Amino acid sequence: MKDNRFVKGRLKSIFYSVKGAYRLVTSEHSIMVQFGLGILVSIAGFYFHISSTEWMLQTFAIGLIMAIEGANTAVEKICDFIHPGFNEKIGEIKDIASGAVFFAAITAVIIGVIIYYPKVAALF
Repeated sequence: MKDNRFVKGRLKSIFYSVKGAYRLVTSEHSIMVQFGLGILVSIAGFYFHISSTEWMLQTFAIGLIMAIEGANTAVEKICDFIHPGFNEKIGEIKDIASGAVFFAAITAVIIGVIIYYPKVAALF
């Protein structure tokens, strides 16, 4: 039964969100990779002493990738639940969701290159 009390309802929502995030990070290989890369670039941020603006962009890029990857995983699970066998339309839906992850990943790579290329090039 749904709890309509504001504070208690929000706390339950946060609990379920954290539970879902934990499930994503511990069970989905694509999220594990993205999470690991997020940790690595965060370590690089501390090493290279990136600026506050660079931290904001980097954090946004990591969050964007994780969020879109999570949404893609949800779409794939819904599709598999609705139609467990092969279906051309389901495959198209999954490809489109995966394409969204691709756009987010390209954006994150561009942000990473803009932040880190000058810093790495200065080492040589």
